[in-house]
Amino acid sequence: MPRMVDLIVAGGGPAGLASAIGAAQSGMAVTLVEPKAGTIDKACGEGLMPPALKSLSALGVPHPSGIPFAGIRYVDGDLRAQGNFSAGPGMGVRRTALHDAMRARAKALGVQRVEGKVGEWTETQDGIEVNGICAKWMIAADGLHSPIRKRLGLGLPSRLPDRLGVRRHFQTAPWSEFVEVHWSERAEAYVTPVAPDTVGVAILFYPDALPQGSGPKYNRLLSLFPELEERLGNPCTPVAGAGPFAQHLSSHRHGRILLVGDASGYVDPLTGEGIRMGLDTAEAAVSCLRSNQPEHYDRAWRRVTWRYRWMTSGLLEIRSRPWLRRQLVPTLRRCPWLLRGALDILNGPVKHSLTGTIAS
Repeated sequence: MPRMVDLIVAGGGPAGLASAIGAAQSGMAVTLVEPKAGTIDKACGEGLMPPALKSLSALGVPHPSGIPFAGIRYVDGDLRAQGNFSAGPGMGVRRTALHDAMRARAKALGVQRVEGKVGEWTETQDGIEVNGICAKWMIAADGLHSPIRKRLGLGLPSRLPDRLGVRRHFQTAPWSEFVEVHWSERAEAYVTPVAPDTVGVAILFYPDALPQGSGPKYNRLLSLFPELEERLGNPCTPVAGAGPFAQHLSSHRHGRILLVGDASGYVDPLTGEGIRMGLDTAEAAVSCLRSNQPEHYDRAWRRVTWRYRWMTSGLLEIRSRPWLRRQLVPTLRRCPWLLRGALDILNGPVKHSLTGTIAS
């Protein structure tokens, strides 16, 4: 006989683990299906914004070790513009440390983990069966290029040009209390402190921006930021890549399946809100299932992601227009209240439409 649970979660990254933890906290029996064993790493800016830290606390996940940062600093040549978070510091955390902390919390709550892929499933009026496990619902958190989303036919053509990202760590003591965003004509480099002797450098770019040459792609991209390149020590991790990023959906729910995190739609990592979006969409999905109102999830998803989508789309528009891009840092330098206000909006609380509670 198939094993019976309340919820199957497909995908064991932060969004999937947050879904499993939140559901288990509410008393649901949860099975998480993930093909990769052990700690999972992936290309990620690794900056946890203040709301993400609050969400982790609400899930009972101890904050993993990392380096606090006060805000965001934009760098364009000799120009600097920076803004502090009003809600307190964020934290630079290795993706592996975050995954281990969330996985330990899920295990402590009794979440059952099954190694494997969700390739096929059977859905009925009363439930869904996956790999011999029956559940009332399934949450798909299987990543940016979600196979489940593809099989459901929920993807829409992207309206944005492809953007890609690469990340590597360097043996360099952090030199700033900010996450630094270095702008060039063709790419951005995000420098996040993650340990007393380590920084992560993620570079986002359009494919046609890659400098010509025979060297490794990451090194050619880093050459676009000569002052940053001079500050970095020896690389201490391999290069990891991701993209294309933009993913648009016709719906974030199909029958008894709700999509969360990157699988539910994505714009770009430009604002550093990927982890927060995963945590917030997971909370919204669990809230809808707990109240037996999955039909409200699309509305809840839009509510918890609008800040991210609005701000990221605006910055991409600036990035796409050279004359605007050249004015960004000078304008923020002349009007520091603009950056502070943008950070306050982006890091503001989210009020869920179903529960009326405030999500961090």
